[in-house]
Amino acid sequence: MDIVDRLAGASRIGLGLAAVGRPGYINLGRATDLPADRTVEAMRARAHELLDRAYAAGIRYVDVARSYGRAEEFLAQWLHARPDAHDVVVGSKWGYTYTAGWRMDADVHEVKDHGVATFERQLGETRALLGDRVDLYQVHSVTVDSPALRDAELHRRLADLAARGTVIGLSTSGPSQAETIRAALDVRVDGRPLFRSVQATWNLLEPSAGPALAEAHEAGCLVIVKEALANGRLAVGAHAPGDAAALAAALRQPWATMVLSGAATVDQLASNLRAERVSGDPARPEDVAVPSVRYWEERSRLPWG
Repeated sequence: MDIVDRLAGASRIGLGLAAVGRPGYINLGRATDLPADRTVEAMRARAHELLDRAYAAGIRYVDVARSYGRAEEFLAQWLHARPDAHDVVVGSKWGYTYTAGWRMDADVHEVKDHGVATFERQLGETRALLGDRVDLYQVHSVTVDSPALRDAELHRRLADLAARGTVIGLSTSGPSQAETIRAALDVRVDGRPLFRSVQATWNLLEPSAGPALAEAHEAGCLVIVKEALANGRLAVGAHAPGDAAALAAALRQPWATMVLSGAATVDQLASNLRAERVSGDPARPEDVAVPSVRYWEERSRLPWG
């Protein structure tokens, strides 16, 4: 049974743990969203609280990554304590190494490397925590210059993992997401497409990947939308449409399989889930979109907090 079949009847909103797997992140409003003392124990408790609420609300897809601090660990502990949650679909990512050492003021929070050695090391780390619970394993934050699009040895090893039942995908970032996605769709091993899932930034401010995501969907890929709230910029402020409207705009894209919530509180999660019930005229990218290069430059300046 493939991932889409397994998620049939579940919420089309998934829960991403980037915001609660580590003390520092770039989402706006973290000073009020999270405990002032962001110990491992406090962040674990918050992650488990969100997972409990998400599961009760019908969410069955959870997104983590090696670079999300202890997100995989928190999820693994929750899954162990919740044998009833056997129907949760887990997606993780490799390619960034978390380097902040649980500090918010670190000079560098994560280091990117898409080489074979990093893949093998991080796959082992993921398996040590999550065992066979990883349904989707993605190359994290691929751009057009990434060796993940050209490295034949890496492709072979990813294909071997796919042959054992794990869906292989990639996430994308930067102003050339569309070019990256199209290049990934062309990657083949033994004549078969390698990447069967794409996780990309799409939101009302930055919708440029939309046509390429439609092509990925048409090619049979799982399409997951990340950063639908633009790291909080679409949820706050006098001119922001609000979280439910922004998430609803992503859910209404015909190519979107899943849209991630990056909620850091249970109230945010409840508000995000209202997106599935938004009616009336949708918020539209043409009303608020900015040039892609400008969007990514502004995102790069968001502080880790």
